[in-house]
Amino acid sequence: MSKPLILHPGDAVPASLEGAVLAIGNFDGVHRGHQAVLAMAAGLAKRMGRRLAVLTFAPHPRQFFKPDAPLFVLTEASEKAALLGHYGVDAVYLWPFDAALAGTSATDFLDRIVIGACHAGAVVVGHDFHFGKGREGSPDFLRREGEARGLTIAIVPAFRDGTDAVSSSAIRKALHDGDIARAHGLLGHRFTVSSEIVHGDKRGRLLGYPTANMILDPGHELRHGIYAVRMQVGDAIHNGVASFGRRPTFDDGAPRLETFLFDFSGDLYGRMARVELVAFLRGEAKFASVEALIEQMDRDSIAAREALASDVIPSLLPL
Repeated sequence: MSKPLILHPGDAVPASLEGAVLAIGNFDGVHRGHQAVLAMAAGLAKRMGRRLAVLTFAPHPRQFFKPDAPLFVLTEASEKAALLGHYGVDAVYLWPFDAALAGTSATDFLDRIVIGACHAGAVVVGHDFHFGKGREGSPDFLRREGEARGLTIAIVPAFRDGTDAVSSSAIRKALHDGDIARAHGLLGHRFTVSSEIVHGDKRGRLLGYPTANMILDPGHELRHGIYAVRMQVGDAIHNGVASFGRRPTFDDGAPRLETFLFDFSGDLYGRMARVELVAFLRGEAKFASVEALIEQMDRDSIAAREALASDVIPSLLPL
């Protein structure tokens, strides 16, 4: 899939996007419920002979309304756009969720943003999507007012995994619990994180395990522990084993993702990287000695290689 065009407020809309089918939502995680919305939107776009676009928001509305309550965001803006492109989206309207948007009435949101700025010809949303000041814009409002303005409107029912509705909240809980298999089942793809590779304390080199270090958002609630991973840097994909946590054997510091890449040597500092979690191996632990830690790291590397070798789920990388 090609990368989607990213548009911000005020950007010129290409002629190819006039009358596009517009899926609207937060799309945090781009999980299987979101994929159901995208699938309906893609089918509608094909029938109408239009392009497929998404209108989404940054920061997450909960971060705006509750700035002092950290939110475990599953996909930052760039990661979300990459995933949306993988699922066939041609363009992403990335709208800032700020005081101006929070105070916009549902009618103005429809007229000024959906129609005026995004030039939509059809709109697809999930069953629980609300918009406008005070969440006054319900799916029923959208259908009534949208169709009155000549838009085609589609409302997608809740997507369920067995008896449970698929939701970003359920995925956050699974990742917090270290239940990677459950999280991946709800996502429909593996969980990935992206960040710049930064300098660490260089301790890994002394242990025989030099690592690529990444600082994740402070709201990240991924379980601390050891993971089998794949890392994308540019278009290259590397297998490895990663630790996410506070390094209790040494400094018990701020959480950091530290990835040791198998069969790799090189300087990655300053590069942007994407890490795909394949399997959770064990929780974070404090060791009585450096020697005991190295012995466990050796075992972790073997376990990670085995998990990666037996993995049968196709990777999305490179995104």
